Amino acid sequence: MDIATLIQDYGAALESRYHARLLPSHRRALDAMSACRKRCGELLLQCEHCRRSTTVPLSCGHRSCPKCQHQDATAWLNRQSSKLLPVPYFMVTFTLPAELRQTAWRHQRRVYTAMFRAAQASLNTLGADPKWLGEKIGMTGVLHTHTRRLDYHPHIHFIVPGGGIQNSGQHTSWRSGEGNFLFYGSALAALFRGKLMYELIADGIHLPIRLPRKWVVDCSCVGRGLSALRYLSRYLYRGVIAERNIIASHNGQVTFSYVDSATKQVCYRTLKGEDFLWCLLRHVLPRGFRRSRDYGYLHPNARKKLALVQLILQVKLPAVVPVVKRALSCVCCDLPLKIVEIFRRRIPFNPLFHGAGHAAWST
Repeated sequence: MDIATLIQDYGAALESRYHARLLPSHRRALDAMSACRKRCGELLLQCEHCRRSTTVPLSCGHRSCPKCQHQDATAWLNRQSSKLLPVPYFMVTFTLPAELRQTAWRHQRRVYTAMFRAAQASLNTLGADPKWLGEKIGMTGVLHTHTRRLDYHPHIHFIVPGGGIQNSGQHTSWRSGEGNFLFYGSALAALFRGKLMYELIADGIHLPIRLPRKWVVDCSCVGRGLSALRYLSRYLYRGVIAERNIIASHNGQVTFSYVDSATKQVCYRTLKGEDFLWCLLRHVLPRGFRRSRDYGYLHPNARKKLALVQLILQVKLPAVVPVVKRALSCVCCDLPLKIVEIFRRRIPFNPLFHGAGHAAWST
């Protein structure tokens, strides 16, 4: 099963049921994913030996498309490998409580931005506190809005190297954390709650009357070195759902599999086709919103500071091997094909997604 086929099968039902809730970003994502490797243009390839020609379809490149995620993960891994430090790495997850999810849905860009600010400030506050680390730390945050069941569940994963920069006069030194411990999750949760509520109120966003007093922040060690980064690259840049996990589409219903985080068992969930598509669209981020952000000495503008830290720690960076796509071979002589021409076509918006009615989809 692939997403494009499901959009073709259940697009009309989706428009009928969720027409009033579909945003322009949702419609663009639907059209891009339905056109991926079908209506995005073609590459004209030719064998220089036998002169045989063939065409290859182009991908849509949309960040919500499950077929176009591998390149993002590889690029992220290459960037992070150049910042590698020989220290333990920690995954810190800031979760938005259920009582604020409707508010987040109505004001996505503003709430997501406030979450980044509050989470980053909470980590910096504890990092600079002498009781904890007392140093300036670096971190990389990635926003996720889904659970494995595809429910709406905004949270941010931060990757934090275990240590920080200490400035004393004209001297700069590095202070490592204590083994596999960084911060208590309860201390981060209390800070995150106060800072996020302050950000939202200052932005004029109305908060629900009853909010929980205890929020949830998880802080755990995920190993060290390149192996940890490779694991995290697969985790952070995966799509909302891999197409291999879509098990069946039958009688207007779609079944997909997922691994339960608590039991580690494979579970299955069945939804109506239009509801399944809506579950995917709920996690399309606002246009232009950056879901991955670097802070501290990992920020792109802090390259000199990062280079100094790597010099202090005597880092020997692994050679970054550029990912070379496998060359397509001729079916006759098995020699590499050469790109002759690229035919790029504008992805046409389907008339259904502009309110033209179901007849437009069926044609």
